[in-house]
Amino acid sequence: MTDVFGEAAILRETVAQIGAILGPEAEHIRVERVVIGLFFTGVKLESGVGGMCATPLRMIPEAVCCPSSAATMPFPGKLRGRRAFDVLKETEAPSPIRRAVGIATMNALAEMCWNRRPLPDVELKVGVDAFDTAAIAPGENVVVVGAFVPFLRALKRMGQPYTVLEIDPRTLKPDELNHFRPAEQAPAVVPSADVVFITGTTMLNNTLEGLLGLCKPEARVVVVGPTVSLLPDAYLRRGVNILGGVRVTDPEALLDMLAEGGSGYHFFGRAAEKVVLIGKNAKSARLAA
Repeated sequence: MTDVFGEAAILRETVAQIGAILGPEAEHIRVERVVIGLFFTGVKLESGVGGMCATPLRMIPEAVCCPSSAATMPFPGKLRGRRAFDVLKETEAPSPIRRAVGIATMNALAEMCWNRRPLPDVELKVGVDAFDTAAIAPGENVVVVGAFVPFLRALKRMGQPYTVLEIDPRTLKPDELNHFRPAEQAPAVVPSADVVFITGTTMLNNTLEGLLGLCKPEARVVVVGPTVSLLPDAYLRRGVNILGGVRVTDPEALLDMLAEGGSGYHFFGRAAEKVVLIGKNAKSARLAA
């Protein structure tokens, strides 16, 4: 299903909002360092603020040899010192890797925006897991879009029935395959869910808006992962209830870890922390849509 706001509208609206909040200052903010790691891509701005995004390696068929991937990666050695707003244009790039760099930059700028303009109708919780915030009740129908390992593990520990929509079933463990449905079955699976967990990497393949359009009005919708930004407005307008993201606390240390192949097991508690944004009026917005 196509989102009524259009594909990739969340990214476009968030970029526009960053420009509105930062104003003329946005012209002078520059990128200091970028690392495209195995699992995550990180950006540090010259202001000392950092942002992250998942590295979409599975979405890059060209990543098999240097010549075929050269067009996908046009900026090695050219990002340091670039205007952050110029790098933001990569959120519209057809290449998933380039889009990841743009989103990581967007998330760093979103951190600056949140510090200047926190929303009174959005609660920010630090060090809290988005899964726990969803408060799943026994008997509720849970759908997980993307093999988000910590959530699948928690659902199994609870003995909670669930369905996982995934493009590549190889990412699932043998005891999870009974819950697996191919991603293309989303129109048949998502509308009946009481709780929907959607990985933020859906922004990298332009499927997030369509998935949100499939959720029933009363569903609790959670979008989660380092790809999610601290500017929740565009998500909340589409009925998302909870955003589970990552706040970078030590950008330089984070980028060092990512450059050495680090993942969440390495940087949480050392260079980044989990944050949850809860929209108080998100459900009423969905019901009114």
